[in-house]
Amino acid sequence: MGSLTEIVYGLSIWIVPLLLAITLHEAAHGYAALRLGDDTAQRLGRISINPLRHIDPIGTVAMPLLLLLLSSGNFMFGYAKPVPVAFHRLRNPRMDMVKVAAAGPLCNLLQAWLAALLLHALNLPLSGPLSGLELWFARMLNMAVYFNLLLAVFNMLPLPPLDGGRVAVGLLPDSLARPLARLERHGFAVLLGLFFVLPWLGAQLGRNWSIFEALILPVTFRLRELVLLLSGHF
Repeated sequence: MGSLTEIVYGLSIWIVPLLLAITLHEAAHGYAALRLGDDTAQRLGRISINPLRHIDPIGTVAMPLLLLLLSSGNFMFGYAKPVPVAFHRLRNPRMDMVKVAAAGPLCNLLQAWLAALLLHALNLPLSGPLSGLELWFARMLNMAVYFNLLLAVFNMLPLPPLDGGRVAVGLLPDSLARPLARLERHGFAVLLGLFFVLPWLGAQLGRNWSIFEALILPVTFRLRELVLLLSGHF
């Protein structure tokens, strides 16, 4: 019974920041599109803080929890239902696509900043003699900082259909943007190859070929230090 309680407690620390991070990320895309001329997301009810409107049962729930359990809490990957955007309806389609794509990661950076400010305002230490609800809240806010930054860093990889890929397509010259945009139809397969197949092949050869460990985590941890420092928590 004790182990079940620990599992539920641990999952609760992840689930609240996870749902907020993904829900507000997707809503931010829709809101940015609305402000720039496309009301598709609004008409479909996707500019919402209701997580049920954004959750994909496999990508938002099953996959992240399975990966967390298999990696002992060290790795998570997931996705929500993408917010529909009719880019041709935007007032300046190419540059507005950049703004719509960037809105999601920027929303995650803002959430991480607000969580860090709450940690500082409530004087909750990153470690120390806390217990009960205070301990849960401190750990949940710490996870909100970490997970939002992780989501922002991962999504800004310059590979469609990730947000960073769409930002790159909008900013690069046509000679580079067009072939990158054509990758979008194969983007999910490429991501699976980079983040699952490549590390597995490396492990068979006794090598660490994990892009997650080599790039995503170091950048996330550096950003976390910076956010906590700027919030006054260090």
